[in-house]
Parts: sequence; C-alpha cells; structure tokens
Amino acid sequence: MDNHKRTVVVTGFGPFGEHSINASWVAVQELKKLGLGNEVELHVYEVPVEYQTVQTLVPSLWKQYHPQLVVHVGLSGMATTVTLEKCGHNHGYKGLDNCSFCPGSQCCVEGGPDCIDSVIDMDSVCKRVAASGLGVAVSVSKDAGRYLCDFTYYTSLYLSHGRSAFIHVPPLGKPYTGEDLGRALQAIVREMLDIQEQSEAKINCQHAH
Repeated sequence: MDNHKRTVVVTGFGPFGEHSINASWVAVQELKKLGLGNEVELHVYEVPVEYQTVQTLVPSLWKQYHPQLVVHVGLSGMATTVTLEKCGHNHGYKGLDNCSFCPGSQCCVEGGPDCIDSVIDMDSVCKRVAASGLGVAVSVSKDAGRYLCDFTYYTSLYLSHGRSAFIHVPPLGKPYTGEDLGRALQAIVREMLDIQEQSEAKINCQHAH
C-alpha cells in the first residue's frame, strides 16, 4: 500500500422528480475521467435519492476506505453557480424521497447537534477557484436545502467530525455542460485537499514543539 496516496471518495445522486438525468452524477463521472492526479486514489459512487440508503451507504464508505476526504455532490434546480455548502443541518426533513419515505423524526441523527460545519474553509476554496480562471462561477452557501443533499451532508459530517464537503451543481446546460462541471469539481477538490493538508501540517507543527 502506497502511504503517500490520499484516498478521496466523491458521490453524486441518481435521478429524482423531473430530473431523469442528475447533473451531480454526470459531473462526478466527468471528474472520474479527469482524475485528481497520481497521488490521489479516487472512488466515485452514485447515491439513490433515499434517506434509508444514505444512512447505511455513507457510514460504509467511511469504514471501507478511511478516506482523507469525502465530497458529496448534489443537484440544485435553483442553482446557477457551483455552490460550496459550509454546513449540514440535523432537523427539518419533511420532503419525501424516491420511496415516498421521510424520517419519522424529521432529523438525521437523534440527539446530534443542530448544525455541523465542515472543517474545510469553503470561503478560501471559493476564492482560490474563482481566481484560477476556470470559467465556472463558484459561490458559498449555508443552507443545503433540507432534502437528501443536506441529509447526506449532515450524516457524513457527523461521522467524520467535519471532514466532508458538499457541492451543489446547477442542472445541465443551465449554463454549464457536464464537462464544465467535471472540471470545476476537479479544481475544487484539489483546493480542498491542499487546504486540508496545510491545516494538518500546521497542527503537526504545533504538536512537534
């Protein structure tokens, strides 16, 4: 096993509602083609839009891969930019999933905190990607929408003590192609890894003194 390789898991969602093709999964497949460089082992998964599947799948990904980072990608019909979500919310899940199910408690983790922030500085990631001349607009948000996206993000943040990220993408062609979104994901995930590495180096440095 190559200890220098970092493992990254990226998920996208399957079809739901009127979205028979989910831009998030298209974008993740494009990212898989592009890769994240030789030093990163990238695994991608398509997640069904089902609360109960998320509750078993997300923990299994963390357990199986012990990743450096897990990035969940979702579709927002209202988005016009690629949006970095800062936090996940525990309560307010009333929307029915593809199985016409929603949690009876309307929450992700009973007894969990109301909101969990990602340890990744999304503002910094956003600034860096915007400055790179990618040609795709990137923004930051604090509300992932209280549906499967937010639910998945909170579940992942809870399990990983904040070492997860969530990115919303707009529908295909509004205004970006799948290739554009794939390039944007590649640039964003690279910056996230970079920022994560810098903050870990700082912590290790403090421990060494």
